Amino acid sequence: MSDLKVVIEPDRQDIVMTRTFDAPREVVFRAMTDPELLPRWWGLRDTETVVDRYEARPGGSWRIVERDKEGQEYAFHGVIHDIKAPEGYTGTFEFEGMPGHVLLETHTLEEVDGRTHYTSVSVFQSVEDRDGMAASGMEEGAGQSMDQLDELIRTLV
Repeated sequence: MSDLKVVIEPDRQDIVMTRTFDAPREVVFRAMTDPELLPRWWGLRDTETVVDRYEARPGGSWRIVERDKEGQEYAFHGVIHDIKAPEGYTGTFEFEGMPGHVLLETHTLEEVDGRTHYTSVSVFQSVEDRDGMAASGMEEGAGQSMDQLDELIRTLV
């Protein structure tokens, strides 16, 4: 059972997500940053995920494309600003369908008693950008991705 929490407070420019995984943080970190593993969890269940590039290093760029059953593509990209294995990483995120709306994400992994507590803080350029992301169905999409990540992690432990 997922303990995913998504916190979207009124009049703020951030979204905070938390979830616990029943695995050491080294395993969670690997699943979240290995370009070979990303397609197995990133995105919606009914889309195909293609990693165009994912450079897990400071200054590294990434680009991921989701393709739905009709062939429509949705691309996302960003730059990794900081990465410290296995504690987490910070980088930008931009949906190519709405260029110019860049957000900064910090992903933190904390191990407690062999389990990993994941926290993601996304900071948007404005409250309007944040509200637009929230209205886009991101909470459902994040839930699907986190569930798939959990399924993947169970195969890696």
